[in-house]
Amino acid sequence: MTSPVKTTCPYCGVGCGVIATPQADGSVAIAGDPDHPANFGRLCSKGSALGETISLEGRQLFPMIDGRRVGWNEALDAAAARLKSVIDEHGPDAMALYGSGQLLTEDYYVANKLMKGFIGTANIDTNSRLCMASSVAGHKRAFGTDTVPGCYEDLELADLIVLVGSNLAWCHPVLYQRILAAREKRPSMRIVVIDPRRTNAAETADLHLPIATDGDVALFSGLFAHMHNAGAFASNYIATHTSGFDDALDAAEGWTIARTAEATGLDAAEVAAFFDMFTATEKTVTVFSQGVNQSTSGTDKVNAIVNCHLATGRIGRPGMGPFSVTGQPNAMGGREVGGLANMLAAHMDFDKAELVARFWNAARIATTPGLKAVDLFKAIAAGHIKAVWVMATNPVVSLPDADAARSALRACDTVIVSDMFATTDTARQAHIFLPAAGWGEKNGTVTNSERTISRQRPFLALPGEARPDWWIICEIAKRLGFDGFDFSSPAEIFAEYAELTGFENNGSRDLDISGLAGRDYETLSPVQWPIPAAGGRRRRFFAGGGFYTPDGKARFVPLTPPPPRTSEPGQLLLNTGRVRDHWHTMTRTGRTPRLSAHYAEPFAEIHPEDAEHFAIRRTQLVRLENRFGSAVVRALVTERQQKGSVFVPMHWTGETAPTGRVNALIPPHIDPASGQPGLKMGRASMSPVDVALYGFAVSREKPLLAGADYWALAPADRGWRTELAFFQRPGDVLSLARSMFGLPENVTLTTSIDARSGRISIARFDLDRLTFAFYLSPDPVLVSRQWAAGQLSETHADPLQRTRILSGRPGSDRPDPGPLVCSCFSVGANQIADAVTSEGCVTVDAVGAALGAGTNCGSCRTEIRRIIEAHRLAAAQ
Repeated sequence: MTSPVKTTCPYCGVGCGVIATPQADGSVAIAGDPDHPANFGRLCSKGSALGETISLEGRQLFPMIDGRRVGWNEALDAAAARLKSVIDEHGPDAMALYGSGQLLTEDYYVANKLMKGFIGTANIDTNSRLCMASSVAGHKRAFGTDTVPGCYEDLELADLIVLVGSNLAWCHPVLYQRILAAREKRPSMRIVVIDPRRTNAAETADLHLPIATDGDVALFSGLFAHMHNAGAFASNYIATHTSGFDDALDAAEGWTIARTAEATGLDAAEVAAFFDMFTATEKTVTVFSQGVNQSTSGTDKVNAIVNCHLATGRIGRPGMGPFSVTGQPNAMGGREVGGLANMLAAHMDFDKAELVARFWNAARIATTPGLKAVDLFKAIAAGHIKAVWVMATNPVVSLPDADAARSALRACDTVIVSDMFATTDTARQAHIFLPAAGWGEKNGTVTNSERTISRQRPFLALPGEARPDWWIICEIAKRLGFDGFDFSSPAEIFAEYAELTGFENNGSRDLDISGLAGRDYETLSPVQWPIPAAGGRRRRFFAGGGFYTPDGKARFVPLTPPPPRTSEPGQLLLNTGRVRDHWHTMTRTGRTPRLSAHYAEPFAEIHPEDAEHFAIRRTQLVRLENRFGSAVVRALVTERQQKGSVFVPMHWTGETAPTGRVNALIPPHIDPASGQPGLKMGRASMSPVDVALYGFAVSREKPLLAGADYWALAPADRGWRTELAFFQRPGDVLSLARSMFGLPENVTLTTSIDARSGRISIARFDLDRLTFAFYLSPDPVLVSRQWAAGQLSETHADPLQRTRILSGRPGSDRPDPGPLVCSCFSVGANQIADAVTSEGCVTVDAVGAALGAGTNCGSCRTEIRRIIEAHRLAAAQ
């Protein structure tokens, strides 16, 4: 065992501290860092499982050109030569770079320096455009710069937390548990959730407002008007520190409670309750995330929220303010160093191009914004961009109109991909593949949603020929003939970036970390900016004004609410998002069995009345379709979903469930101010799929699935679990099984066939070990998934045990844990139900004491509560 290493989680924007301790057997023990100010030792289910995601299985560990293994010099020379040819022949704007919030700040910095400072194009954008660009645009319209005013402590100090378009309980669970812990100590604290879906966050809220899609601007316009009528505005703050108030008030005039309720689809009494609650509570924090940002009116939504806080002076003081929570681990760091096409480094706009050029000694700096993500890929498709370099992201899955993004890359002259895996949907389109370092191997910094800079430190050696992204960028820059990229370490890059933030600043810009330029990089502790060299640190912005507009005043934005989105005849509103235990396109979380067990395949949440209307039965496969594409996923019928809408997670890919790429159905419509696409705003028809035979399999080896019309593959302990469907009945199911699991004809298979029901079970045992079990049925397969997957780790010498495997159910002496609920401790729904009915555990804490469930990250506590409520009556008898 080696010494523990303090590093930072690579998932969401909470930026939790992690202690990683390599073990003698090659594994890594993961624990939360009790000293980190973001999480104080807590980790969510994803963070807790980080040690299970760092194996080298599937990693691409050497460079390739057109699928051929090459050395680094050949790969870098070829990449530089192709880029130089495009630039020389077509100009710098014929090249683009598409990055990721997975990049570290140092990677982002040199990429931005290369593209904007030396190649001379601003065609560098990032998947952060898909998650928080509207927050950036809204901040800049109101504050003059992209500043998050508050800090996480405000969430605990507030008397009212308003969550808008944010399922904080699942997407940022460590923050949500901080809020719930504060409410437990101070029960007067209230939580309001504004979300079309009854999410897990909504289930623990004091008030849930199931708002119509895109009703947010109308709701906060109504709130603005209501607070004015109630005399709740801070007139001194407005007069001294803001401009444009009268125009904003004129725009909001007439938004009565009744009109607001009609425009938002909400009950008027609930609207009034929210308005009164917000009006009367000075210490209010409004948290917003993807439900606000991922909209064609996302920037207006941000400004509608900010308007309400500016008008009441509830900004920059403890326990109050608007708070954008980012989705990616270093979305903030990317914003800081100019990783977006419409900004330069250090929060500077293009009017500062001359200043940045002098600092960099760059003669060819870009002076105008470049193409943002959606338009960038349209330009690739049109042939205007001849070469694109994609780093650490998977746009063929994550972009709207995802099939068009794949087609664009296929048609592009030169596609360079830097990543850990060459098998992603995007990497498969690469002409040149450059193997990049991953979490645990990388060295640099990230910035979280509260502006805290933390170190990511390596605790694993670089595997094979993998190299850090900053090194790859610098090597190509030098081959292109550019000076200024002779960095030997990320510490040198960080020092230059820190100096740039203070260069000719003198308090004129919010972002200043020049005080860190001389700090010891290796021992740098988490620290919140600004940290100017001259001193004057502060945790919050704008309590006393000091905005970064020309006149130093915040700007109110007059807003016209768009009409709420409604479903059209024969269609449903399509909302995309995340699930609790998976992350983006699953290149990391999809490698661990326990994170895959909660939801192992893509699904569509649909209200029971819509299911009845579209003749959809529970758990059957359904097809979603529109003019952009189609998807086949599993139906999940639930009253938590709003009528007229359907929710489908965006995680599944061509590697894990090819028909589940839901972003293929999302139109490429964008917010005109931010360029962020409306990823939660599609429309699609839904219909049941005519399935001849459903299947489920567990197997030691990855199955061959080319013959299945639908499949979803997930890891299991010691093997794999697979959901399948065949739209036409296979001729010989035994031959199908042999083909799928790579067995010759003479291998004996154990079978069970029920002629009446049409159900078939096929298994193969190698001595006393299960090789695979394959279940087929005309209806969705009734097999205990968790139990069946667990049999790959068991021995089966007893004929009774083998019979149970064919039946797909354990015996009474081997209880079925049921569907996974708590990923941290692998506790299933049946175990929780048994604790309720047999042991009298009728509170979440009692279940936690008995089973451990819900005692780590807490993101499963609402599910535990639902199980308790469902079985409470039986427990009382």
